[in-house]
Amino acid sequence: MDLETFRWLLTDDGQALLAEATTLVADGASPLAAGSALRRTTTGERAAAALGQVELRQRAVAKFGELAARMYFTPDALEQATRQRVADHRAGRAAAFGARTLVDLGCGIGGDLLAASRVGIICAGVDLDPVRVAMAEANLAAAGLPGAVQVADATTVDHRAFDLAFADPARRSGAGRSFRVDDWTPPWTWVEGLLRRDACVKVAPGIPHDLVPDGVEAEWVSDDGEVKEAALWSGRTATVARRATVIREGGLATLTEEDDPGADAVGTRAVGAFLYEPDGAVIRAGLVTAVAAGVHGGLVDPKIAYLTSDDAFRTPFARAYRVVEELPYREKQLRAALRERGVGRITLKKRGVEVSPEALRKRLDLRGDAEATVVLTRVAGEGTALLVDPLG
Repeated sequence: MDLETFRWLLTDDGQALLAEATTLVADGASPLAAGSALRRTTTGERAAAALGQVELRQRAVAKFGELAARMYFTPDALEQATRQRVADHRAGRAAAFGARTLVDLGCGIGGDLLAASRVGIICAGVDLDPVRVAMAEANLAAAGLPGAVQVADATTVDHRAFDLAFADPARRSGAGRSFRVDDWTPPWTWVEGLLRRDACVKVAPGIPHDLVPDGVEAEWVSDDGEVKEAALWSGRTATVARRATVIREGGLATLTEEDDPGADAVGTRAVGAFLYEPDGAVIRAGLVTAVAAGVHGGLVDPKIAYLTSDDAFRTPFARAYRVVEELPYREKQLRAALRERGVGRITLKKRGVEVSPEALRKRLDLRGDAEATVVLTRVAGEGTALLVDPLG
C-alpha cells in the first residue's frame, strides 16, 4: 500500500470502506467475494488496502489485543513489532530508570512508541518508510496517546537530547529473515556506537553472548513460555551482565547472574522425584543453574538443560513434572512399555537426543485410552526415557 492510498483510508470514505470490509470478513465472506463487493463502490487498489488491513488486524490481536482492531500495519512491520506485554515491560523499565524522554530510531508502526507513551515518557520516533511513519501517527491517535513521528534516517539523527535511545534493527536480507548482524538495518557497527550511551536495542534472542559489548546488559524475554527477544541495555540502564525475564498472565519475574551460584556449586545428580524444564529465556541467558539452585536441585547432565530435585516447587522460571518412572529408551521396548500401560495419546518432549517426536509418535502406533508425557533426554551421558506428570 502506498502513502496516498493509506492517507485516503484515514478519510471518512476510507473509514466507511474499512468498516464494510471488516463486516464482510466477520460475516464469513471469502477474500474473492469480499473484494468483489468492495470494488462495486471503489477502486481495486483501495479495496485491496482495506481487506489487507482487516487481515493484518486479525493477525495483530496476538500482539496488541483489543487495540489491534483500531491499528494499521504493513506485513513486515507487524512481524517486526514487539508484542504489547513485552513492550510494556521494556517501557516500564525505561521509566523506572528515570527516562522522561525517548527517541525510537526506526519506529515502524509505533508499537514501542505506544508502550513508552502509556507510561508517561515523552516520545519521538523516526523511520525511513513514509507509510510506516503515517501508520505510527495513526496508531498513536487511535490509542489516544501523544508522540511525534517523522521520516528520517535513524543513523543521522542526533539522539543526545533524549534520555534514552531505542532501536529495533530490521533483521532481514534479500533472502528473508537473517541472523547475521552484518545484514541488519541499521548495521551492527551503528548499534555498537549507540550502545556507548544510554540506550536499549532490541535484538534476536539467538544473539551470541560474545557479541554483547562489555558493560552492556543482555536481557532475554519470554512471554507465555515463548522467547520473544533479547534487549541490550547500555549506559546507566545496564545493571547486570545477563538477565532472564519471564512474562505471564499474572505478572513477570526476573533472574540474573547474581542469582547463579554456578555449575560447580549445583553439580549433576541422579534423577529425583521431580524434573524441571527451564524457560527458554533462562536457557538463552545461561542461567539454568540459577534455577537449579532455586529448586534445591541439580543438572541431569552437564550439557542438558533439564534439572532434577527431590522437592516440588512452583517457579516461574521452569515447568515442573513429577517423575513417575524410567522407561526403556530403545524404541521397541518403549512401545511395549507404553502399550502395557494402555497409553494411546502421548506428549513427547526431548532435549539433547537425535529424535523427531512427530516421527517417533507415528512409529510407536499407540492405541490405548490413557494419556502420557514422556521425556527423552540424556542423563549422565546416557539416553533416557522418563514417564512424567506435569504439575499444575
